[in-house]
Amino acid sequence: MSKVTINSKHKITVRDIAGMKSRGEKIAVLTAYSFQVASLLDSAGVELFIVGDSVGMVEAGYSTTLPVTMDEILYHTRAVARASTHALVVSDMPFGSYQAGLDAARENVVRLVKEGGAEAVKVEGGRRSAAVIRAIAEMDIPVMGHVGLTPQSVHKMGGYRVQGRTRAAHEDLIADARAVEEAGAFSIVLEGIPSDLAGEITENLSIPTIGIGAGPRCDGQVLVVNDMLGLLDGRAPAKFVKKYADLDTVITRAVQKYVKEVKAEKFPKGRFSY
Repeated sequence: MSKVTINSKHKITVRDIAGMKSRGEKIAVLTAYSFQVASLLDSAGVELFIVGDSVGMVEAGYSTTLPVTMDEILYHTRAVARASTHALVVSDMPFGSYQAGLDAARENVVRLVKEGGAEAVKVEGGRRSAAVIRAIAEMDIPVMGHVGLTPQSVHKMGGYRVQGRTRAAHEDLIADARAVEEAGAFSIVLEGIPSDLAGEITENLSIPTIGIGAGPRCDGQVLVVNDMLGLLDGRAPAKFVKKYADLDTVITRAVQKYVKEVKAEKFPKGRFSY
C-alpha cells in the first residue's frame, strides 16, 4: 500500500519519516551534492536527501569514498541544506570522522549540524558503530545507520560485494541492524543485501529501512542521483540502478553542438550579442 500524505511544502522531520513507516508509506530518498540539483529534487518531491560521501566517486573522481574529508562533506552539505525547503537533510560522516573515537565523532557531528546545516547524520557500521551512534543520539542529533555493504569498509570486504549470503552472515546482519536500532538511530540504510534478508530486517525493526540494492521490501529506497539520471561518465551502473534519464548523452550532444557553432562562428550572433 502506498499513500502520499505529506504536503510538499511541509519541511520533513525525523518524526515524519517514522510516521511514514507506520502508515506503510514508502520513502523516496536520493543523494544530493549541489544547490541546483538539490533544488530540483526538492521541488520534485524527494523526501530525504543523503549528502553522501559517494560524492567523492561521482563528482571528484576518487576510486573509493575513503579520501572524502570533513571539509568536502561540509561544503556539499551547506549547498544542499540551502536548497531544501521540503526534504530532510542527512549528511554522511566520512571515513575518519568517527572511527578515531567518541570525542572526534562528537566534534565532527557538531560541525555538520552547526556549520553544514545537516538535520541528521549517517554512520556506517552495525555493532562496531553502536557506541558512536548512541553518543551522537544522546546529543539530540538524529542518526541514520548503515549496514550491509558499507563502502568505507571496502578493503576489509574485498570489494563492493553483496553481503549476507551465508547463514552466518545473515545472522550477523540481523544483529547489526538490531544494534543500530537499540543505539538510538531513527532509520537505517540496508545496502547490497538479498531481498529476503532486507525484508526480514524491515519487518523486525521499528525504525524505517532505506534500501539500496536490497530489494522492494524496505520502507524506502535510495539511489545515487548521478546514477539514476544517467550521469555515469563511462561507469557501468550497478545491477540495482534504474536509469530514469540519459543525461550523459543529452549533455554531450549539447556541448558538441556548442563547440561546432563556436568553431563555425555561428555563436554568438544576433540576439546573443549586445
